[in-house]
Formats: sequence, C-alpha cells, structure tokens
Amino acid sequence: MTIEKVSQEEMLTQFKQRYTALLEENQQLASKIKDNEVTALKLQGAIETLQYYSEEKSEEEESEESAETDTEE
Repeated sequence: MTIEKVSQEEMLTQFKQRYTALLEENQQLASKIKDNEVTALKLQGAIETLQYYSEEKSEEEESEESAETDTEE
C-alpha cells in the first residue's frame, strides 16, 4: 500500500469542496424533511377526518338498528 502525498493547498481545496458539498446536501435534506412534515400533517388531517366520519356513520347505524328493534317489539 502506497501513501499518497498531497500538498496542503490541494488538501485544503479538497476539504473545502467536501465541506461545501455537505452543506448543500444538508440544505437539500432539510428541505425534504420540511416537505415530508407538510405531507405528514395533511395525511394526519385526512386520517382524522375519515376516522371521524367513520365513527359518525357507525353511531348512525347503531341508532337506526336500535330504532328498528324498538319498532319491531
């Protein structure tokens, strides 16, 4: 295995490039996280709405069934 010899200037340039690339990647990931949070909140709202209507429908069906049972007796 050979050891590469890199000048300090070249090493500095490489480090700056890697640093800049990491900052850009972090910004992209932060943006993606924000987008995902917005989508998650929308989905949560849709889920809660559907659950609310599902519960409301179940209650209506139960009251209809009890009304039918009362009329049959």
